[in-house]
Amino acid sequence: MSEHADRTETFTSVEANGLSIGYSTRGSGPPLILIHGGEADHSMFTVLGAHLAANFTVIAYDQRDSGATRDLAPSPREYGLADMGEDVAEFIKALGCERAHVFGTSLGGHIAQVLAARHPDRVDRLVLGSTWLAGHGLMAVNPRVAEQMSVWRADVGRYAPDIASKFFSEDFLRAHPERIDMFRGSRRTADQSSRRARLLDVPYPIRDGEIKVPALLLMGEQDGLIPNAATRKVAQILLEPRVEVMPGIGHIAAIEAPAELARRISAFLES
Repeated sequence: MSEHADRTETFTSVEANGLSIGYSTRGSGPPLILIHGGEADHSMFTVLGAHLAANFTVIAYDQRDSGATRDLAPSPREYGLADMGEDVAEFIKALGCERAHVFGTSLGGHIAQVLAARHPDRVDRLVLGSTWLAGHGLMAVNPRVAEQMSVWRADVGRYAPDIASKFFSEDFLRAHPERIDMFRGSRRTADQSSRRARLLDVPYPIRDGEIKVPALLLMGEQDGLIPNAATRKVAQILLEPRVEVMPGIGHIAAIEAPAELARRISAFLES
């Protein structure tokens, strides 16, 4: 695509799988769906999307109980990872696309794994970042930090710097202390947060090598939330994945190193 491709971000919504899904779009070229992490919404990809828009139509949507997305049922429904995977499959269809590239980070990586396992016909190429095997909670992969988080979450005003230290590298937080404020509160209601917390209560079985679409597995070398060893285990369910470590980067590469992340994503999707 041209360097001068339109990178203006627009935001709208579409009905899919019983939801009104809010999403942003920018750029032109092959569609690329961005799936955000557990505590975020589509806006975590604002800068990353601008970098990717020169080569792709970048589509970042809000998951259930996130941002502008709303359940169209008379009362909010319980849901699991299977439902979240169906949301993306139906969303891609509602956009008028047969298939799309998909990038999922952290919890978004769980959703992307389920989507690729259940609907490989909807996924062109798959990129998974800072994630771990679908359907397992933080306690299963990092029990010490999971226990710390349960204490820190009870008083985010006091412990926001500690929480931030697990998501970003020390160097990044030293240069951008304002990012600590991301962890001082939540835009979700208590009910929304509770439903999302239950997402990982039930393991989601995906067999070794079951995901056969071309895949890139990325991790930040300084990820304090998800150990690199846990991310590497995702390779077992992928068929001959490319595995890359981003030196000096923490858990949220989309915010900490958007240009570098975009470069790696683009290189893989265009290879």
